[in-house]
Amino acid sequence: MNQSVASRIALVTGAGSGVGLAVAQALLADGFTVVLAGRRIAPLEQAVAAAHAAGQKAAAISVDIRDADSVAALFQQITETFGRLDLLFNNAGVNAPAVPFDELGIEQWKNVIDTNLTGAFLCARGAFGLMRHQSPQGGRIINNGSVSAHTPRPLSSAYTASKHAITGLTKSIALDGRAYNIVCSQVDIGNALTSLSERMTKGVLQANGTTAPEPMMDVGHVADAVRYMASLPLSANVLNLTVMASSMPFVGRG
Repeated sequence: MNQSVASRIALVTGAGSGVGLAVAQALLADGFTVVLAGRRIAPLEQAVAAAHAAGQKAAAISVDIRDADSVAALFQQITETFGRLDLLFNNAGVNAPAVPFDELGIEQWKNVIDTNLTGAFLCARGAFGLMRHQSPQGGRIINNGSVSAHTPRPLSSAYTASKHAITGLTKSIALDGRAYNIVCSQVDIGNALTSLSERMTKGVLQANGTTAPEPMMDVGHVADAVRYMASLPLSANVLNLTVMASSMPFVGRG
């Protein structure tokens, strides 16, 4: 059974700003019905109001992805409202303060791991369960990895560990999903310009101890990458895609 794009349901976490909002808007433009989820309801509702004004279909749901009950309630609401889920962009994430390794507090560590890894697991698990039991069966999960899934920045142990773990999670979901027509992939983003990353244009700590501004790319390029991945039939998958500012100091030596 083939579905039209207009009848496909997408969930984007961390959708109130930055990469999540850009991807949600791109999916809406492509005709998806999009559930925008995040901790702060006000920016989600603002984005949904703009979507409705443009004749698009969207809904806002508040969720704390660190909390299993909150995530379960999110997917219960999606099930009751839409009856299925075709795409999850597993995007929500946080960072920890850039401090010497031995000064990183356990609560700071846990907040990053609970959000970036356990939260991603909880959302992927909820999506997997819905996709496995719906008809037609299957769907696509796209995890936000980051170039930190490959190489760390200085003073970023918690974030780097969480994003390295996302790579293993992605591969495991991709393998375990084969029996149910569920595909999973990862988009690794480097230096997308958002309100949170704008500070990097003024200078960021480098591996050699200096501070230097870094080149950035338009966040729309990330949205275009995700919308391409989302446009594929479930018989095809981009397992891993890196989209980055061409001249950022990632592929060179620090």
